[in-house]
Amino acid sequence: MSGNRRKAFLVTAALMGGAMLMTACQDTDAVSDAAPGAGGAQGSSSPTPAAGAAAPSGSPTATAKGTKDGAGSGADTGDGERKPVGQVCGANDISWSTRSESQAGGYILIIAKAKPGITCVLPAALPTVAFGSDGTEAGPAEQAVGKQITLSGSTTAYAGVNPKSTNANGGKELDSIIVAVGANDPDPVSLPVAGITVDKPVVTNWHTSPKDAVPSK
Repeated sequence: MSGNRRKAFLVTAALMGGAMLMTACQDTDAVSDAAPGAGGAQGSSSPTPAAGAAAPSGSPTATAKGTKDGAGSGADTGDGERKPVGQVCGANDISWSTRSESQAGGYILIIAKAKPGITCVLPAALPTVAFGSDGTEAGPAEQAVGKQITLSGSTTAYAGVNPKSTNANGGKELDSIIVAVGANDPDPVSLPVAGITVDKPVVTNWHTSPKDAVPSK
């Protein structure tokens, strides 16, 4: 190779080498500049979720104070909870018995207990007590209305029936009474009693003590 051609070759090689070196440096700078955008700047917080995206289940905003509205039955107490309302007793929810008493000229004590496994409420009203085939109904022996009683377990309610509140002679001779929890009770029961004379009968409210269920004449 002549001297001139050799010199020209070396100059060309040097120029090409310089161009390749500059290109390599530019590529390195491009990668360096792109790195923060690809991986995020160091020390920055996690990306903000898009508007409308659901919050992670573990975040504080994912937990809200719940209420019991609509859960189960009962009366709304006004604070997001419901108070259970007791089932009103029917005659078939109760184990019945009677006992003849001698106080106040003689009366019949009606004894009521809830059947096993039942909890129910005797309303604050007179028990419905009827006599004979004509359904003679006992009137109130007390002026005030009593309190409702929840029957459950060993809790017992008592009502006293005076079958003859008059002093006159006469009346119907009977040996059973019909008892119901209110006039709309669909299952009244017939309870046997010793022979009684019925004339304008009266009955007390329900009481939790038998001594409070003595009817006046």
